[in-house]
Amino acid sequence: MAKRKEEHYMPTGSQKKQRPAQDSGSGEDSDDELPLSLSPGNAAAQTMSAEVGIIESIQLKNFMCHSMLGPFKFGSNVNFVVGNNGSGKSAVLTALIVGLGGKATATNRGSSLKGFVKDGQSSADVSITLRNRGEDAFKPSIYGTSITVQQHISVEGNRSYKLKGQTGNLVSAKKEELTAILDHFNIQVDNPVSVLTQEMSKQFLQSKNEGDKYKFFMKATQLEQMKEDYSYIMDTKARTRDQIEQGEERLQELRRQCIEKEERFQNIADLSLMKKKLEDLKHEMAWALVGEYEKEIEEMRSSMSVGEERTLRLTQKLEVWQTKVNLAEEKFKAIQDNLEKISEEAISLEPQCIQAKSDLIDKKKAYNDAEVLYHRCRNEFKRLEKDGEQLRNRIEELRRSADQRLEPARQERQRKIATLSEKMKKYEDQEELLVEEMERFRQTIERDKEERNRNRQEEDDVQQYLTIKRRHLQQLKETRTNRLKQFGSQVPALLEAIEEAYRKGQFTRKPVGPLGACIRLRDPELALAIECCLKGLIFAFCCHNYKDERVLQGLMKNLYPPSSSRPQIIVSEFRNEVYDVSHRAAHHPEFPTVLTALEIDNAVVANSLIDMRRIETVLLIKSSPLARAVMQSQKPPKNCNEAFTVEGDQVFERRYYSSERTRPRYLTGDVEKEISHLEKEVESKLAQLAVLRQQGRSLEMDLRKNQELVNSHHLHIKELKIKVRKILLEIKDLENEEENQNVDISTLEEEDEEIKKQLKDVGDEMKVRKEELDNLRKQKVDAEQAYEDFKLKIHQVSELAEPVKEELNQAYADVDTQKRSLRHYEERLKQHVDALHVKKEELIQTEKELEEKIVLAQKICPERITVTKAPSILDKEISRLRQKIQTESDSHGDREEIIRQYKEAKETYQDLDGKVKNLKRFIKLLDEIMTQRYKTYQQFRRCLTLRCKLYFDNLLSQRAYSGKMLFDHKNETLAITVQPGEGNQAAFSDMRSLSGGERSFSTVCFILSLWSIAESPFRCLDEFDVYMDMVNRRIAMDMILKMADSQHYRQFILLTPQNMRSLPPSRLIRILRMQDPERGQSCLPFQPANIEQDEEEEN
Repeated sequence: MAKRKEEHYMPTGSQKKQRPAQDSGSGEDSDDELPLSLSPGNAAAQTMSAEVGIIESIQLKNFMCHSMLGPFKFGSNVNFVVGNNGSGKSAVLTALIVGLGGKATATNRGSSLKGFVKDGQSSADVSITLRNRGEDAFKPSIYGTSITVQQHISVEGNRSYKLKGQTGNLVSAKKEELTAILDHFNIQVDNPVSVLTQEMSKQFLQSKNEGDKYKFFMKATQLEQMKEDYSYIMDTKARTRDQIEQGEERLQELRRQCIEKEERFQNIADLSLMKKKLEDLKHEMAWALVGEYEKEIEEMRSSMSVGEERTLRLTQKLEVWQTKVNLAEEKFKAIQDNLEKISEEAISLEPQCIQAKSDLIDKKKAYNDAEVLYHRCRNEFKRLEKDGEQLRNRIEELRRSADQRLEPARQERQRKIATLSEKMKKYEDQEELLVEEMERFRQTIERDKEERNRNRQEEDDVQQYLTIKRRHLQQLKETRTNRLKQFGSQVPALLEAIEEAYRKGQFTRKPVGPLGACIRLRDPELALAIECCLKGLIFAFCCHNYKDERVLQGLMKNLYPPSSSRPQIIVSEFRNEVYDVSHRAAHHPEFPTVLTALEIDNAVVANSLIDMRRIETVLLIKSSPLARAVMQSQKPPKNCNEAFTVEGDQVFERRYYSSERTRPRYLTGDVEKEISHLEKEVESKLAQLAVLRQQGRSLEMDLRKNQELVNSHHLHIKELKIKVRKILLEIKDLENEEENQNVDISTLEEEDEEIKKQLKDVGDEMKVRKEELDNLRKQKVDAEQAYEDFKLKIHQVSELAEPVKEELNQAYADVDTQKRSLRHYEERLKQHVDALHVKKEELIQTEKELEEKIVLAQKICPERITVTKAPSILDKEISRLRQKIQTESDSHGDREEIIRQYKEAKETYQDLDGKVKNLKRFIKLLDEIMTQRYKTYQQFRRCLTLRCKLYFDNLLSQRAYSGKMLFDHKNETLAITVQPGEGNQAAFSDMRSLSGGERSFSTVCFILSLWSIAESPFRCLDEFDVYMDMVNRRIAMDMILKMADSQHYRQFILLTPQNMRSLPPSRLIRILRMQDPERGQSCLPFQPANIEQDEEEEN
């Protein structure tokens, strides 16, 4: 094995307290040596240990799944907590975070503190002892050399603290005291550099996001906290500016009050003149009120006159609309009567049509029966004619051969028979061979026909699929200019017709649709699942009532062809609020329902989908196996009856239906991408169609060739059979020549006479059947004509009924419109009459009040005077004059009080003015300070960035690696590139392209670099090496131990499932081995690996 190059770390830049100098020497160790093997050069560093903030011991009770753990006593430098899973390693780290005030979520072990209480127990306790020695000790006179933090967690999730000193005395029970201690020791349990949990380590090691690395760096160096403090100060400055603006507004108000006080102080008028003027104003006020009432009564009378005229106009309009309603109802009644008359005519024709159809069936049956009898007679006649002819020929032959009985003729017949038999055998052999060949050709033809039928079916399927895809592609291309065409080419025109009808008042509420255009997807991946769930509802429209539905049906009828399907119409009362479905909706922590996966702005659309499809109960689960697990392997979630996968498959509790569709059509977001995909599909199907057609042509050629061969063989076989039949007849004739010579010719002549007699009878019967057949044919034609006439009449009546029905619907709509207008004017007239009645009562009441005001005015001022000012102006003048008189009266009574109020107002104004000026100066100074502080923050950030890069390069060089850390503070990203090998042997690569070992080594270098620049008294790592192989685990361990050797003033707590037996004994290393708990055991045995170290450190 090649030796590893090991170097000492550079000393850290800035520490909370000046640390003793570290030995900066370097050297090479053998493979069998650990970095902690001490050399004489660093003997002084070996004896140095941390004095404040490190963990001395931890003890747990009823925490998580452990009844009792600890107390665990940790060394001041390197501590390994080793043990199998379940032994309590992670519980110790979790207790450290929770015990020092960390949140439950920071542990990645639970979301609430009550989850850390052991099952069956009422509470849990955590006790942590921190070292408190040296010059940086926290309140050493109170706490002593150690601080014990005891935390009690109740089963309800509440917790309380007890802070005790070295002697066990209770010092404080406040969370603020614990926060002060942690700030003094610079302990940050939520900082991943201080405490890196197993889950956080896993997330960081597996993270490939440059932003996550940058956040990790900012949080580890506390730059994130500095940035948040800077933001808080800027918010405070903004609030201070708001206070200045409020102060300036208040300053204006105080200035106005000060001026008023000054006027009161400077101007003291003559009270007698003001009182005289006050009396005159009262007289004017009394008669001004009278004039105001008279003016108001005049206006009311004028308004009453206008109201009477309007009543007359409304009454006339009401009569006009009543006449229109009557005419519309009469027209509706006339059309209805006409439709009923047409319907009655159609109903009356139905029985006649049924009877005509029944007669036609009977006539056809009788005609068919007569035709069968006629053909039977004709065939019998032909047969008798043929038999008679054959019989006469036979008689003639017998007469010719009666005298030929010579022997030579018989021998000649025998020779001919033998020759003919031999020839017939040859023909039969040829026929048998051709039959076998023809059977093979027929089987080949059958197979080719089956293949052709399959090919044609597949071609038809591809052609049909291609037609559908072309139509869909055309629709998508049209959606480039109008997205609504995606839901049907007639939809834009339908929406325009709906808008026009709504403007004309034909709809009570404007219909909504298509529903697919009114919804948006939160996750585009779920488009196919939602389409498979909603199906035809995507094209549906919603109407407020059935009247609106009839109007919409009429619009659709005008736009959609008769044979095409129309969108569904949902009739439901429109509401402005979405249904509250919280009590009956399905809930799952990971998967959304269709309702939650959609963005629906219109409450009518959401309510319609809830009513028609119950979308609040349908879950959307992307993975098919996961959908089966949720719906079938266990009880489905409450209120959930079905789920859909991302492939469109439908999953029930005991059933699973696969979707035939592969892509969404209507809810897809990227139209251009879908068009490109469809064009590729069309091209592929065209190529497949061409191949199928070529195969079809080839099969047709094979079929024609084989069929020609079959036909040729069939003709040949037919010819052979004819030849064989002729030979058989010749042989039979030769064999029967001798036998027939003895037949009685007279018998045959008798048979001939009998056949002639039968021919005459059958001929007579055939004439009768022919006449009967002609008669029945005429009756059938007449019945068919009668049936067609009835069908034509019914069709004509039906055609007459259609426009009458449409006219009736239009008349009904007109009646409804007229009645609605009539009700409108009736309501307006009623409201107007009621308002006029109220005005009359108000006029009577106002006239009574006028009489009272006149009597009151005469008491105040007997003679009426002319007043030009309004009562409101006079009232203000009287109020102002009374206030002034009162003020002057008070000033005459206590002049000093007026002077005192003036001084107080002036001092308040000056005091507030000074505060506002001071705040302005403070804001100006704060701007200067914050500018300088932000520059310092940037400089400090650059310094930490540089130090982190230097440490990272130094660590990488131990394996002859080189690397770069690229910080982008503007975009908040951190890019790490590493070059394995030396020189230019390899190019810089992103960590994602490294091997597993190289990436693990680079990640450890990054964490150690952060350790070198971050301040914290202890470091904790939970199972940091669980994803490493042995080589990288050894390298990472050496690097960590080497850093620990150079930082004796810090404590390292490392949790690992490895046994760590390969580490040699050292005073700086403590291995805490945890045993697996036995059944029924309540306290885990805990044995430090080197007990003598505990005794020496305690002394």
